[in-house]
Amino acid sequence: MNLNIKLAVFDFDSTLMDGETIDILAGELGLKAEVSKITEEAMNGKLSFFESLSKRVSLLKGLPVERVDQICHNLPYMNGALETIKYLKSNNIKVVCFSGGFRNATSYAKEQLGFDADFSNILHSKDGVLTGLVGGDMMFDWSKGDMLSRLQNLLGISKHETIVIGDGANDLSMFKHADHKVAFCAKEVLKREANIIIDQKDLKNLINIL
Repeated sequence: MNLNIKLAVFDFDSTLMDGETIDILAGELGLKAEVSKITEEAMNGKLSFFESLSKRVSLLKGLPVERVDQICHNLPYMNGALETIKYLKSNNIKVVCFSGGFRNATSYAKEQLGFDADFSNILHSKDGVLTGLVGGDMMFDWSKGDMLSRLQNLLGISKHETIVIGDGANDLSMFKHADHKVAFCAKEVLKREANIIIDQKDLKNLINIL
């Protein structure tokens, strides 16, 4: 490996996972088109992430938690995700997932894909069904950058030793804290700030770059 990288941070939806968890969950309630439209606006930077997340989660009200978990445990992972994480870990790189999505999906993916830690949001529920409320680590446009900065301080890892991989506007804040910025099958708003662009839906392209 020709880059001196010690920390790799991946976005989850449309990066480690092939799709958007919240759109798939909304499909259960026949609201996929409505939620996808809001997701698209948020990922293109046309809507504040907090506003879009709150709005979309409110539409999931009434969905049984058991069904949420079933869906989140059967999401399609991105082509090459497992191999790429294995490769990074074999080079003693810490691999972390930051997601504006949900713990139901990212904690399970951590077991399946083998990354070191996941930071995401929690769907609030009562009596086994979603209340339409959400809280957690990744609620705002700036959340990923803030968490990355704190993680770097904790681990003693510099910007130069950090690579970040994402696809949408809420990944922009991470880019400020890493020298290696990967836009993976990304929106234009992110591509403009990236110094590595991958347009094929295969994370193994990252191995070739490294």
